[in-house]
Amino acid sequence: MALRKLGKAPESPEGKSPTVYLDDEKDTYLVQGWKVADEDRRSQLDLPGHEDVVEIPRRMVQFFLEVNSGGDADA
Repeated sequence: MALRKLGKAPESPEGKSPTVYLDDEKDTYLVQGWKVADEDRRSQLDLPGHEDVVEIPRRMVQFFLEVNSGGDADA
């Protein structure tokens, strides 16, 4: 598996940041974020049992765009 870190949120405390990765082999993104435990919010999602959801700040979307522009953001 060839994971490439696209970006990490520098504002997060203790370095435990939301992080966006690209898996070059599978051509998929992996997103490390905050676990969504609020049942009211989860109930509004159509989540099958084999899937889950994490939350990231809006500012992290820029790292998805880095792939298209050819940039390498390892912030």
